[in-house]
Amino acid sequence: MDWTGFRGAGHLEFRILRSIKGIGLTLGLTIMYETDNIGRFTRVGRYASYCRCVPTERRSNQRKKGEGNRKNGNPYLSWAFSEAAHFARRFQPQAKTFYDRKLARRGRLIAERALAHKLCRAAYFMLRDQVPYEPGLLFR
Repeated sequence: MDWTGFRGAGHLEFRILRSIKGIGLTLGLTIMYETDNIGRFTRVGRYASYCRCVPTERRSNQRKKGEGNRKNGNPYLSWAFSEAAHFARRFQPQAKTFYDRKLARRGRLIAERALAHKLCRAAYFMLRDQVPYEPGLLFR
């Protein structure tokens, strides 16, 4: 199917997101449309939190007071970055090395979420600065 005439396929943001190996048509469009204007996020941490790529844990006086916040953020972005992490692990040697290192230390779930978080942060800076993906900068 030819997607060149599709509404959204010509957007600069879409082409920037597609520069990440592992982000295809569906994931690129999902991330682009669900993020909307990247300028509304003042810091990368706020974007990562909106994408549900960071743990939500409330602490007070070094005691855990709660966790979860399952209704905070955007579930579609969480799904998109999780899928992007799966594909990045398959198609990018640097991502596979990062994942394997995390897997050996922390386990499968933590390794997958850490890679999704790393891709989320990369997407924020790529969209904010309007630059294509460079894996050498992400995986140092």
